[in-house]
Parts: sequence; structure tokens; C-alpha cells
Amino acid sequence: MSTTIAAVEGSVPVSPRPALGLWMATALVIGNMIGSGLFLLPSVLAPYGGAALLGWGVSLGGMLLVALVFARFGLEMPTRGGPYAYARMAFGDATGFGVAWSYWVSNASGNAAIAVAFAGYFGSLLPAHTASPIRDALIAIAALCLCTFINLRGARSAGRVQLATTVLKFLPLFLIAAAGAIYFQPSLWHPFNRSELGLTSVTTTTVALTVWAFLGVECATVAGADIRDPRRTIPRATLLGTVLAAVATIAACMAVVGLLPAAKLAASGAPFADAATHLWGPMAGVAFAIIAAISCFGALNGWTLMQGQVGLATADDDLFPTVFARCDARGTPFAALLISSVLSSLLVLANFQKHLVALFTFAILLSTATTLLPYLVCSAAAMRLHEPRRTRMRAAIQTLIALLALLFSLWALIGTGAESLLWGAVLLLAGVPIFVWRKRRNRAIPERA
Repeated sequence: MSTTIAAVEGSVPVSPRPALGLWMATALVIGNMIGSGLFLLPSVLAPYGGAALLGWGVSLGGMLLVALVFARFGLEMPTRGGPYAYARMAFGDATGFGVAWSYWVSNASGNAAIAVAFAGYFGSLLPAHTASPIRDALIAIAALCLCTFINLRGARSAGRVQLATTVLKFLPLFLIAAAGAIYFQPSLWHPFNRSELGLTSVTTTTVALTVWAFLGVECATVAGADIRDPRRTIPRATLLGTVLAAVATIAACMAVVGLLPAAKLAASGAPFADAATHLWGPMAGVAFAIIAAISCFGALNGWTLMQGQVGLATADDDLFPTVFARCDARGTPFAALLISSVLSSLLVLANFQKHLVALFTFAILLSTATTLLPYLVCSAAAMRLHEPRRTRMRAAIQTLIALLALLFSLWALIGTGAESLLWGAVLLLAGVPIFVWRKRRNRAIPERA
């Protein structure tokens, strides 16, 4: 049964002073998609050689479908909370809470991993004799604190940082992509499939890895209440940001495959820096380490903004503890930001002795699994929610796009593997007591009144 948007939309919460225009909203999408993991993906994909292009192609097509779903939501129902808000509109409180909890926990754990990666790249620029796990942990926590402070100053402050860091990391990716085209060595792509798997299995495996590079297509919808002219800006920022980030990511990653021998690439903890060193010398490697640190910081800043927005939207509907809804005069959800950053800091302290690459191998699949669930639910929601004025042809096209996005999200979710699915289920179940408590409390308040 479908539901008209007019029946479920209600009042749309909007910031008193929407702070993000088209370019800041686009930078939010690009900056969150191009994060720390991009700079490790060439190493992760090295065992598959040029066959990884198959995974990239399928991931790009699938995530463009997901981006179209969120662009349509932004056009028809801009609001705060993005995936959570749409899931709740379509399927009720329980599903909405599950999506919000999965998304919030994914952000908190992902921010811890991004902060650790920032510490790794930043620490590589410091003298080697000062290196230690506790130093890296302190750098990671300092980065979390700084991003929290930036976001506490308001969405516009976070947007400015996001725009600046996106420009700083976007241009060098095109530089390495251009260098890959100029210095491309065909012999490094032979054989095309370096693994022992068939092309179908390689495609399934690499999709699960490459989808992680596209996470963030929904970010403009999450911050919808802080975006100017949201019905025009959100769809444009979603699609423009997705396409630009995808082109830069795929071109740069595959360029590195054509610049470094497979064995060296697979063993590299900083493949972009190694490729730059190979082409232009040690100072270029240092420059790309700085770029990687900037990329990590930009992604950390953007995902910190997401944590606050999702926590606030869910608390406004009485599904998260009310403390998450506390805002300052600018409408900044300071309590949700502080709680989320404290959780990320605790995760850093709990895992700081793990090796960077090992942490990211796990984080890629876990973050993908816990984010694909909201994508899957929102694709289903897009088949249920509709504008009453749309034509039959438009309705059929929108339903087809949503169905294909749902099937892709389900396939990619299964492809993350049993371990990631198990951990994702455990994290999801951990939120059940909170949901039950909030529902009982909400029922008890009218009775006492």
C-alpha cells in the first residue's frame, strides 16, 4: 500500500537561519564520500588487478540509483534526519528508530576509524622516534575534539571547513589520475584478473569493498533543515556531489593500479603517497601524506555534522533520549554532538593498539553493512511514499529506480560477508532496549497527565 507524502509529511523542521548553500551542500556530499578509506582502497583492491573495474562499475551504477532516490526525497520532502525521517514516514517508529540507530552507531564507529587514520597520516609527518600508539590516540582524539568544536559553532562553520578541505583534496586526485593516464604501464594490468576467482565472484567481492567509497550520497538530505532552498539545493547537491566524487575516486584509484607493481601496491599502507614518490620523488610522497590527512579531517568534520543532525531529528520525535534534542540559539544540537564525539573517543581508546590497515579492513565492511541497511529501507520507502500530483509515467519511473536501488542495496549488503552482517545485527539489537524504554516512557506521560 502506498502513502501520499501529504499524509505523512506534517511540519518540516527548518533551521531559523539555513546556513548551507549549493556549494557547501555539494562539498558535504563530496567530502563525506572522499574520506580516509580512499587512500587505502588501491591496496585493498590490488589482488584483483584491473578486474576491480567491474566492481567499480557496478557500484557506481547502483549508488547512482540510490542517489536518485535521495535526490527525489530532497525534492519532495526536505527535512532533518534524511534516511531516518523517510523510514519513519513510510514504516513507522520501530523501523525509523532502527535506521536512525544503525546510522548513528555507524557514524560513531566510522568517525573513530577516520580519526585513527588521520592520526596515522599526520603522525607520519612527525619524527619517527616520537611514534607510539598513545601518541596516535591523542592525535585522533584531538581531531575529534576540533571537529566537534567547529560543528558547535554552527552548520555554516562546519560548511566552510567542508568546502575548503574538499577543494584541497579534490584537485590532487585529478592530478594523480592525469599522471596515471600519462605514465600508464599496460604490463601492470596483466593479467586483468589477478585473483583465482571467476569474474562473477570478483565483481561481487569488489562491489562490497568499493561501495564503501560511495557512502555519503545521502548527506545533503540529513542536513536538510540547514540547507537554503532545500527543494532545489538538495537534489542538485546529491547528484552533483555523487558524480564528482565518483569520477575522482575511480580515476585516481585505477591510476594508482597502473603506476605501481601489484606486489608493492598490495603491501602498501599509503598507496597514493607511494605512487607520488614513484613519479616525482620523496617530497611528493610527503605532499600526498598531507593531502590524505586533510581528506581524513574533512570527512571527520562532515560526519560529525551528520551525527548531530540524526541524533537531533530522532530525539525530536521522542525516539532518542531527550538530551539529544538540546540546541543552542543557532539551532546547533550541541548535546548530540558532544555525546557522539565522546563515544567515538572511547572507541579510539579501546582500539588504538590495532594496526591501521587491519582496522580499516574491518571498518570498511562494517560501515558498509550498517549504512546499506538505511539505503535498503529508504529504497523501499520510496516505493511507498509518493506525491499525489505525479503522473503515471513519473510514478512508474520512480518505482523502477527505487526497486533497482533496493535490489542493489540488498545484494551489496549480503556481499559484505557473514562477519560484518553478524556485527551489524549485534549493534542493531543493542538499540532495542532504548527503543522499548522510550516507547514505554512516551505512553506513560499521557497517563500521568
